[in-house]
Amino acid sequence: MSATQIGRSLVRNADAAERRWFYGGGVHTWLARSADTGGAFLLCEMSMGAGKATPLHTHPADETLVVLEGELLVHLDGANHRVTAGGLALAPAGVPHAFLVGPDGARMLCLHTPGTCEAFYLGASEPIDADTSTGLVDFDRVAASARENGGIELLGPPPFSAEAPAGS
Repeated sequence: MSATQIGRSLVRNADAAERRWFYGGGVHTWLARSADTGGAFLLCEMSMGAGKATPLHTHPADETLVVLEGELLVHLDGANHRVTAGGLALAPAGVPHAFLVGPDGARMLCLHTPGTCEAFYLGASEPIDADTSTGLVDFDRVAASARENGGIELLGPPPFSAEAPAGS
């Protein structure tokens, strides 16, 4: 196995990073794009409101979620796992997973290795300014980007029961 050669240094503060409204719900702050890292990874900060749930899905890349604030209920390997601030969840490439945001919302880092999912996220989001923190939730646009750009395979609805808040 050989390591990816990134080739150039990168320093980017959050206030200089591109902010995008993701149609699945939430603000993405793009800290390192695939082109910045020679394709080695894609890194963004995600801020999401309480109750946001993703459909069950897979990616062709490993996805690591590092919770900075709040908590998530992460469905991984057929079971639900509570991940609190400071914790992480790793969904290897091809492994079905989903998450549900806890009652106080959440902020997390999302790392895709390699950075092959970027076209999906670009197609399922739009640029926003520093004052914007909400937008339209449109899962049809998310599904269309998945079909058109790859980077994700949507497998089904969120696998969480109505009685299972993220704090459980």
